[in-house]
Amino acid sequence: MKNKVLLIEDNQDIRENAAELLELYGFEVLVADCGEAGLDLTDLHPDLIISDVVMPGISGYDVFNQLQQDSLKKNIPFIFTTALSEKRDQDIAKVMGIQNYLIKPYDEAELINCIRKCLDII
Repeated sequence: MKNKVLLIEDNQDIRENAAELLELYGFEVLVADCGEAGLDLTDLHPDLIISDVVMPGISGYDVFNQLQQDSLKKNIPFIFTTALSEKRDQDIAKVMGIQNYLIKPYDEAELINCIRKCLDII
């Protein structure tokens, strides 16, 4: 059975490229172009969520915080991807309990290795 990954990314090029990469590696991919749509897709029980931080509407941080309030969804592994490369941005994510933080542009191996680590399929 394929692992289901929810990808939340507002940039169309990044979203399409990442989705294609994940499919090539055998993941089932759910795609959302904003945080609100991503929250809706969590009802499809993804095994992992990859989310941009800065998006129109609700941010990746907001998505994460809302999921933490749901006992059925709060344990879904979460990876942030962002162009915010300052240490304080990474520290904010760690304080929130997010250990997986990829700086854009990330490379293919970095993303896949992070996913495998989160899903314990190394």
